[in-house]
This record gives sequence, structure tokens and C-alpha cells, in this order.
Amino acid sequence: MRKSREEAARTRERIIEAAADEFRRNGIETTGLAELMAAAGLTHGGFYKHFTSKDQLVAEACEYAINSLAKWFDATPSPEGKRGALQTLAAGYLSAGHRDNPSGGCPFAALGSELVRADENTRVVATAGLLKIIDLIAQQYRDVRPDVAKQRALVAFSTLVGALTLARLVTDPKLSNLVLREAARSIGASQPTDE
Repeated sequence: MRKSREEAARTRERIIEAAADEFRRNGIETTGLAELMAAAGLTHGGFYKHFTSKDQLVAEACEYAINSLAKWFDATPSPEGKRGALQTLAAGYLSAGHRDNPSGGCPFAALGSELVRADENTRVVATAGLLKIIDLIAQQYRDVRPDVAKQRALVAFSTLVGALTLARLVTDPKLSNLVLREAARSIGASQPTDE
């Protein structure tokens, strides 16, 4: 019996979700099609029923992971006052839980160096996703001009991604925690002012 379109769509979505997790956990280059299909509970042979290439899956998994991050940013409580909102975002993003769970976290921190070498389509997806995240962070800068808010959001997100990457990189747990804590403090202290 042939699968219905709905079943095929659900299977495809399951592959994309598993790929997003596996790529963030192990990297794009080191994750083979067999491993990611197994993570989705499927056999390697079914891959080409859903995708024309690994590059296509990378782009779609990247988009899925970025959308998950955007939902997290959007759902993060925004207390009254600009500093509180930024501190809340920074503290959640720069938590030990996020650091220790790359498969469920930020694709920019987990895959940034690989996305640089990805195909054009994947880089277009990553660029659009970056702009989406910047816009979400910029909303926390309510009392400044929109262009200034975007500039500050770009710096804040760059700090978040860089700090998370470094915290994952170092072997000293105290240093890792210090990187997370000080970056979160810096972002929280970047209280926007009227321009």
C-alpha cells in the first residue's frame, strides 16, 4: 500500500527534524545520510524519495533549526524594562543547559563555521534566519530608532553566538561558566538609551 501524501509529509518533516538535531550535534560534514536516516527511524534507501541531495536537506534542516530558535526567542518572557528583557534573553541563551545541548540549540553557534562553506541556497536560508533573529532581538530595544535597535541587536547576537561557541570549546568548566556569565552580564548591561 502506498503512503498517503500526509504520511509522506510527516516522514519528510521527521527527517528534517532529525537532521537538524544530528547536524547540530555532530556537524554537517561528519553526519552521513545513513546516520541521520537512522536517527529519524528510517533506512538510508528512503532518503532520495524525499530529497534530491544532502545539500537540500542541509538547507531545510538549517531553516528548521533557525525557526526553532526564533520561536524560543519570541516565546522568552519580556519583562517590563529593556534591561530585564535583554537579561532574560541572554541568560536563557547563555545557560549551561544550552551550552551542553547543541543538538537542540542555536544552529549559528553549532554550525557557523560549516555554514560558511555551505552551498548558496543554505547560506541564503542562514542569512534570512539571521535577519529574523536580529529583528526579534531588536524588539527588546523599544526606546531607540529602529536602525539603532538593529545595530545593537546585531552586536548582542554576535556576542551570544561567540560566547556560546567559546564556552563549548574550552576544556575548563570554570572558564566556560565565566564566559557565559560575563557575556550575559555584558548584554544585560548594554541598556539602550534614547538616541
